[in-house]
Amino acid sequence: MMSTTTTSSAAGSPVCARRRQRVFVDVPRRRATSLARVEYAKMAPPPPPPCSVRAAGSNPIGCLEVAEPWSGAAPPALPPLPGHLHVAAPAAEDDDDALAAAAAAVPSEQRVHDVVLKQAALAAAAPEMRRPAQLAERERVAGGLNAAFDRCGEVCKEYAKTFYLATQLMTPERRRAIWAIYVWCRRTDELVDGPNASHMSALALDRWESRLDDIFAGRPYDMLDAALSHTVATFPVDIQASTTNTMKSQEYSQYAPCVQPFRDMIEGMRLDLTKSRYRSFDELYLYCYYVAGTVGLMTVPVMGISPDSRANTETVYKGALALGLANQLTNILRDVGEDARRGRIYLPMDELEMAGLSEDDIFDGRVTDRWRCFMRDQITRARAFFRQAEEGASELNQESRWPVWASLLLYRQILDEIEANGYNNFTKRAYVPKAKKIVALPKAYYRSLMLPSSVRHCSSLTSS
Repeated sequence: MMSTTTTSSAAGSPVCARRRQRVFVDVPRRRATSLARVEYAKMAPPPPPPCSVRAAGSNPIGCLEVAEPWSGAAPPALPPLPGHLHVAAPAAEDDDDALAAAAAAVPSEQRVHDVVLKQAALAAAAPEMRRPAQLAERERVAGGLNAAFDRCGEVCKEYAKTFYLATQLMTPERRRAIWAIYVWCRRTDELVDGPNASHMSALALDRWESRLDDIFAGRPYDMLDAALSHTVATFPVDIQASTTNTMKSQEYSQYAPCVQPFRDMIEGMRLDLTKSRYRSFDELYLYCYYVAGTVGLMTVPVMGISPDSRANTETVYKGALALGLANQLTNILRDVGEDARRGRIYLPMDELEMAGLSEDDIFDGRVTDRWRCFMRDQITRARAFFRQAEEGASELNQESRWPVWASLLLYRQILDEIEANGYNNFTKRAYVPKAKKIVALPKAYYRSLMLPSSVRHCSSLTSS
């Protein structure tokens, strides 16, 4: 279960269009791929054999469209990242003792917090959006990459209309990069929740992760991969702080993007294959990070931090993480009934027990006083994450704030609708009416024009 929206309400994180069962298949764009001839082709190594993700007897999966292999020149290969910091996934359900021991040793929130600190440190150490000389060659890309980014924009517009609209205020380069990240996240989600999900296996996810390595190495398989490959090379994160080999790091620190959030999202897909219960919020927190919090860490380097901001980089990354967590918790609370019909419960089982509730109450859809009390506590927790997200959203570059504020304000209103439905999220789906969306968008735009909260805070202290 990942972040979810419908076509009309997809203002959340780029991974937020999950449970729509429509299959998006497009005709391969032969012209687009054949036109992709880049002058720096000689810098890239020959592409490896196609790394497709295929279930037995099915069409390629994890793809929004049946795309031909990328025939354009790949971006320059990037050096391998040393020492990836990887957040270990909880053990499968049949390994409860190991899971309990791991959780007791290091709480999930602390493990994720360590990731955020590392990401923030890498970003703070990186040159401010300074593009290496080799990357200037990307501006001379022929029609292939332009068509790839256009295709990403079409997918984003189809599945996340409000989010797509809000990206129009961003600079063209940032906008296209956000579209590319959105498409990769959606394709990843389709692996476990698409039309071929019943054929999915852990091996297929391993292949998808290998394909991700190819993307970061500048060896895209298809046009959509090529868009992301270009994006992660254009918006790099300095890795100097993460390696002990300082000399080697200095050689390519400006070129190496951080792959960890992408890997962690795939880890969340692995959890969906093996887990249908979460014994505590500690477990659920880690899952929410995997499938939604990672999106914030992916996109902060693209959205950028306002030059006026006086906040430290950690604050911005923590805010991005909080928005992903808040959106995912909101999705979980909205979709309790839908998940139950699929045999899944994405609620902390220990908190259900403390509230005097059982799995039978969930599967039977009983809206009792105990359930309402339980839901009020869960909604309070989600709203706390939204409040933390506000701190980071205001520190982003001004042109990047509108889609973030739109996501925050619209998603938060889903919690209001759950309350308006009397906490019946078994048979009533909470959604934000179109009229409220129309009102929320100008509010989000107004918030995007305000000075960063760190600046306003300093000004208030000075005046007092």
